[in-house]
Amino acid sequence: MYIDYGVADSIATITLNRPEAANAQNPELLDELDAAWTRAAEDNEVKVIILRANGKHFSAGHDLRGGGEVPEKISLEFIIQHEARRYLDYTLRWRNVPKPSIAAVQGRCISGGLLLCWPCDLILASDDALFSDPVALMGIGGVEYHGHTWELGPRKAKEILFTGRALTAEEAERTGMVNRVVARDELDAQTRELAEQIATMPPFALRQAKRAVNQTLDVQGFYAAIQSVFDIHQTGHGNALSVSGWPVLVDIEEMKANIK
Repeated sequence: MYIDYGVADSIATITLNRPEAANAQNPELLDELDAAWTRAAEDNEVKVIILRANGKHFSAGHDLRGGGEVPEKISLEFIIQHEARRYLDYTLRWRNVPKPSIAAVQGRCISGGLLLCWPCDLILASDDALFSDPVALMGIGGVEYHGHTWELGPRKAKEILFTGRALTAEEAERTGMVNRVVARDELDAQTRELAEQIATMPPFALRQAKRAVNQTLDVQGFYAAIQSVFDIHQTGHGNALSVSGWPVLVDIEEMKANIK
């Protein structure tokens, strides 16, 4: 089990619980996470959803070590099928759950980690949080759910993609990607306090407010952009396969060293 789930006082708390791997996302973790989101969405007792993580880091992104269902010989067809389901369909579904959601982010939030917090309606970050998407090192132009431009604005999005550098929590707050920056030891308490405040509001009003904002973004092109940029992402995998026979060009051990 890689996900813990609990409900108290109308608040569902979903916890990533793979701290020994910096909450890196293997297929099992993502499937369990999707099941937890579905459970919270369908539970009439739940008014607000919190997504948090155990350990030093929120998420080191996708688990690049392979294993599990990965075939011995990787094809672009397999990559697209896998990523369309777990990195695009899941993420869009979480975004559109008709209940307010809050992500509590600490430590590193790298590439695929953004796919977990960006679908949430609000993000609280600890003062040691760092957000990055260095997948240009893999010959890819950005992680699968390409919310960068919407979350950061076009120039800041290009900066982090071109350089691979991490945004601090304070920088992320200035762009509007993060709602609040709090002390690390206050992250859970302040996230819970915010969730309790929201839970006092009428559920129908919350649902309608969320739908209004999300649909406004969709009218502006958000949904179509996410779908089209996913296809651009796949050309990076195709190029990597043609060059190295594997969709990862960067040294995995080097990347792991950067999240300690």
